[in-house]
Amino acid sequence: MTFARVALLAAALVAAAAVSSVSSTEGGKIALRVAIDGAIGPASTRQLEEALDTAAERNAEVLILQLNTPGGLVTSMREMIADILASPVPVIGYVAPAGGHAASAGTYILYATHVAAMAPGTNLGAATPVEIGGLPSLPGGDKDKNQKGVTDRPAGDEMMAKVTNDAVALIRSLAEMRGRNGDWGEKAVREAASLSANAALQEHVIDFVARDTTELLQLADGRTVDVAGAKKVLATKGLPVETLEPGWFIRLLSVITDPNTAVILMLVGVYGLVFEFASPGAVAPGVIGTICLVLGLYALNLLPINYTGLALMLLGIAFLIIEAFNPTVVLGLGGVAAFLLGSAMLLRVEGPGFAVSWAVIGPAAVLTLGLALLTGTYVWAARRNPPRVGGEAMRGLPVEIVDWQDGEGHVLALGERWRARADEPVAPGDSVEVTDVSDLVLTVRRRDASNNGVK
Repeated sequence: MTFARVALLAAALVAAAAVSSVSSTEGGKIALRVAIDGAIGPASTRQLEEALDTAAERNAEVLILQLNTPGGLVTSMREMIADILASPVPVIGYVAPAGGHAASAGTYILYATHVAAMAPGTNLGAATPVEIGGLPSLPGGDKDKNQKGVTDRPAGDEMMAKVTNDAVALIRSLAEMRGRNGDWGEKAVREAASLSANAALQEHVIDFVARDTTELLQLADGRTVDVAGAKKVLATKGLPVETLEPGWFIRLLSVITDPNTAVILMLVGVYGLVFEFASPGAVAPGVIGTICLVLGLYALNLLPINYTGLALMLLGIAFLIIEAFNPTVVLGLGGVAAFLLGSAMLLRVEGPGFAVSWAVIGPAAVLTLGLALLTGTYVWAARRNPPRVGGEAMRGLPVEIVDWQDGEGHVLALGERWRARADEPVAPGDSVEVTDVSDLVLTVRRRDASNNGVK
């Protein structure tokens, strides 16, 4: 009897351990998917970072990074590559859907993933740096060669050469780490080469071509990858796929980190505060202006901006505000010039989807100048014809006598009861007007006696 109980207890323990093991394994058997659709920027970086954190917390087997991007900011791209390389969860890069592409920064990110795949009808490449430091590559660098064959390059070309060599070193190091074609990667950087999905497979740039995520997981199954320095065999066949949708904050970031949107937010913020200070108590302009200004500054802080350009823009806005309250025309024109120059210099590094659009900045500058000139016109007119206030405003005002005795009494003026006096005989019912105000006492006289006086 004792032996039977021990055997039964042992069987129960084994069964519990097996169930625990199975449930633990089942809990980790899931593939998460995150889609980066659009330019690579701060919002993309945040989206990938959150997806990797979620994948690690849920012990996901893999994270599918679906790419469809024209490229973007170098700074954001490098942050995403660093996150992928440090991830404890394998990342499968997948260029999809059909018709999509992973150009420029997307090519580097695809090279960094543990497994790289493309859908039919997609392409990648064209990874040449376009602009850096706000200075485009200057032409003519290869034309002037001395007798030793050394190229005399302008400063802009030398900077572009350094940037290109740095990009080549990055993509080659990623290729060596993942066992991919580094020679073609260099060609994509130096010559802006591109490949279709099948051509990329033949050139050993990607691991396979997959029509959908189901086929993607089947083809990735059994592959050995290096995850944070440790070898791991992927078990992905038949895994359920859960898509991670971007939250409201990432959606907000994708809107406000557009440099044009950030500039407009700053303009709205500054003028909202100006209107609030000009009309204290309005509240709404101050609240809206403060929110827009903070959002604009936060967005610019996330972007690789040139602070000289930002300073010029703020100086231009300050000149236009001064122009509105102290019209000189010179300050207004100087403010527009500073604003436009600052806009041109605002970004240190430009990429697809992250460039200052003159179709936005130009009209914004013109509207700002117009607002300043319109406000200045009213201010100038008010200075030339200042309104009468206080006692001056009440002179010539007709009033009604309420009661009167011995040269003094009370009158109704502007709906209020006032003490009054007169230097001539008047009586209730007479038509009188105010001639002076002293210590809240009105001096009045007959209106028929003042036809030639002040009205």
